[in-house]
Amino acid sequence: MAFPENFLWGVATASYQIEGAPYKVGGGLSVWDMFCKRTGAIADQSNGDVACDHYNRYEEDAQLMGKLGYPNYRMSISWPRVMPTGTGQVSAEGLAFYDRLIDSLLENGVTPHVTLYHWDTPHDVYLRGGWLNRDISDWFADYTEVVVSKLGDRVKSWMTLNEPQCFIGLGMQSGVHAPGDKLNMEELLWASHNALLSHGKCVQAIRANSQGPCEIGWAPVGVCVIPATDDPADVEAARVRTMEMQDLDLWSTALWNDPVFLGEYPKVVQEAFEKSHLKPKAGDMEIICQPLDFYGANIYNAGIVKAGPNGTIENVPHHLGMGRTIYHWPITPSALYWGPKFFYEKYKKPIVITENGMGLSDWVALDGKVHDPQRIDFLHRYIREFQRAGEDGVEIKGYFQWSYMDNFEWYEGYKFRFGLVYVDYQTQQRIPKDSAYWFSDVINSNGANL
Repeated sequence: MAFPENFLWGVATASYQIEGAPYKVGGGLSVWDMFCKRTGAIADQSNGDVACDHYNRYEEDAQLMGKLGYPNYRMSISWPRVMPTGTGQVSAEGLAFYDRLIDSLLENGVTPHVTLYHWDTPHDVYLRGGWLNRDISDWFADYTEVVVSKLGDRVKSWMTLNEPQCFIGLGMQSGVHAPGDKLNMEELLWASHNALLSHGKCVQAIRANSQGPCEIGWAPVGVCVIPATDDPADVEAARVRTMEMQDLDLWSTALWNDPVFLGEYPKVVQEAFEKSHLKPKAGDMEIICQPLDFYGANIYNAGIVKAGPNGTIENVPHHLGMGRTIYHWPITPSALYWGPKFFYEKYKKPIVITENGMGLSDWVALDGKVHDPQRIDFLHRYIREFQRAGEDGVEIKGYFQWSYMDNFEWYEGYKFRFGLVYVDYQTQQRIPKDSAYWFSDVINSNGANL
């Protein structure tokens, strides 16, 4: 069975990872620009100053995307490129870049799907408290208005925030991502609330400024676990562990999505706010719970659980010697079945896989090509599981492979490659990998050849 006729096949990237730093061309500094200056913060002491030089090579990239037959492209806007200090002044040069990029994509038959925040907080906003400052929700809404007013005549698909679990959890709890802070749980929950409030006001700003009908979603980490067996008890254990929140855990699906889709925090979070001096205001939940058109989920792998005695849930270790990516992430294709299934059952929204892919150590072979059979096998297995979810009643809407091209991989620098297109960082040459052509064939058949 093929995918639905209107299924969205596409690829994805993020601004800081590919464009080159905006502060070099009329924009401002981001927290990532500053974080990369810290000794030892990035594995290979690199940064995003040039990255894939997409800022100067966007036409080449759009043309190649069109030639490969990729009909949809999930991209992000750099907040400090558009507003150098995050508020107030707008960079005409920054807006003009995205104006040209959107036109180039459309000219090459590629539909843009725009994410408004993928981690590059303006450094000046951070100096004013960043996500700990409630006012960030208004600043983010103002930025959204600027972008949508400029691009909303052509962009009809929007996403608000990408992976809040990461920019709060990795950026402000463990400190391995920018801005590199290590805060306590009370502060982290407050930052999470402000991020959710920013999401809600962003949705309002998109709908108020779009020059026509549009679709809006967001793209949290699709944190999920899979059952050890198909036994109903194990399935229920996996559902509970995935969808319910028992402890204060920033990676909880319920922490982020219950407010967005159901208009309330899980009980454990409500109790924590009752004890905190940092409290949501009346009306906040109504702002956060805006109507959305789809549920975006970034899914790469999953843990495994089974039902234990007396209603307990037991973790099941991944078996010794199982397949892993170069990140040491376990390869668990059924995450794209169980995750979407659990999300759809609870939140009743069409599911878009906004990221899924595999990090490898690719290189150019003697024949001048890049052979990545492991990535092809990985994607084949995962996409088939998403297809199975659709066959079992989940409304599957789209799949965006991560990533269109190799890029700056955050604190791992340029060590690992997720792209369908190989990037030579010395020459900036682009070489489509074997997987790039394989994915083209999948798209051309609408998944019927899987």
